[in-house]
Amino acid sequence: MAASNSNLFKRFVGNANQWFRDTPERALDQAYDAALKIRSIENEHFHGEEIAPESHPEYSDRVITYFNSELKKYIKIIQTRLMVFNASRSVLGWSEQINPPSNLNRETEHKIETNGLLPDPKIISIICEKLDYIDAVIARYKHEPSTEFSVSLMKAPTVQSLSLRDTVINQDLRVTDTSGTNKSLSNPNSSSGKPIKQDLTTQPSPSVLPRSLLRTLTRIKQELRPGSELEIIETYRKTKVKTLVSIRFVLLLILIPLLTQQLAKNFLVGPIVDRVFTNQEQTPIFLNVNMEEEAFIELQHYEERLKFKALIGQAPPLTPEELDEKLKEKAKELAEEYKVDSSGAIKNVFADIIAVFMFCFVLVSNRNEVDVLKSFMGDLIYGLSDSAKAFIIILSTDMFVGFHSPHGWEVILESIARHFGLPENRDFNFLFIATFPVILDAVFKYWIFRYLNRSSPSAVSTYKTMNE
Repeated sequence: MAASNSNLFKRFVGNANQWFRDTPERALDQAYDAALKIRSIENEHFHGEEIAPESHPEYSDRVITYFNSELKKYIKIIQTRLMVFNASRSVLGWSEQINPPSNLNRETEHKIETNGLLPDPKIISIICEKLDYIDAVIARYKHEPSTEFSVSLMKAPTVQSLSLRDTVINQDLRVTDTSGTNKSLSNPNSSSGKPIKQDLTTQPSPSVLPRSLLRTLTRIKQELRPGSELEIIETYRKTKVKTLVSIRFVLLLILIPLLTQQLAKNFLVGPIVDRVFTNQEQTPIFLNVNMEEEAFIELQHYEERLKFKALIGQAPPLTPEELDEKLKEKAKELAEEYKVDSSGAIKNVFADIIAVFMFCFVLVSNRNEVDVLKSFMGDLIYGLSDSAKAFIIILSTDMFVGFHSPHGWEVILESIARHFGLPENRDFNFLFIATFPVILDAVFKYWIFRYLNRSSPSAVSTYKTMNE
């Protein structure tokens, strides 16, 4: 038995060691796959050119936003995987083992390479080729700060503004300092004290027609050209897939934690808590003072109900001994009931912790679905009409930070305290109601001013008109 356990341990250590040694190759392959996906998007949708709005003006703003999110995702994967590749490679010390000692013969060198102590020159060549390919793919998006796409790789939100093409035109300006070096206008708060003047040669020429009309004409031209039906069908299929993936992922985020909470409460945490409560003789019946007061009030009401029925003739008069006997039975019944409630509150604490861990695990293990859900929610929110956006904002603000919201927050806090068996603290409830809705209201106003005012000014105007 001991020998079997020793073999299992050695096998486990060997597998872990092999997995660790394969980390550089695995990380490089993941970065290489992400670079291949970027190149695939360039070849299929941008004719092998850089992923940018200028290369395909017939694409709508939502399509450009989708490609922008895909590009950011793959570049983030490349950066993360290359960091893992460099860190693991430095730990394994490949650079110190590439050149073999000069006093080894060919047979010894072959054995060392076969055992994995030295990397094969062919493997080194493949690694260099993959790194060169990755550098060639992402080089386009490192040195072009003038476009919205390259700027958004570092600091753009997931859901871009619907007027992306106008933003690109406004940001695609150059300024030069006194030394003639070009700089972008994307950072107007530059800390350099050098005098800056605008380079008028790089500004787009003013158009006679408004941009919205030009976009409409471009869209009509795109719809009338041959093959537009296939493109529309393909776009519809992608939208359908995105919707199905988003709905399924939302259902998983809701159902998996709920099922985990119930299963853990009934089959994992429940038996342990019940055994502890049953074995201990001095197990407390009440977890807090509020539960004890509720039990006393209920017992008092029961006594008064018995006396009232006896006085009005609905029940025979009770002697003091009979009344004490009934009160004793009721007290035992209440004790068992509140003991179950107390153990249930303890079960809820541990079961909810397990459910939260499961929720986080679902989010971490499905990052692609998270990105799809973000894109879907962005399309859903920013695709609403102005009146619908204003209605949702007014409904949300009135519900959570409106005049009647303190009563709802009070009910929520009392329910949470009862769920976890905590004593109800009125001072904490009043302090929470006095501060949290105010913070939430400030967050709503900042979001309206910072993001919605840029992406949909008409929706903000409609919101102000409806709110007044």
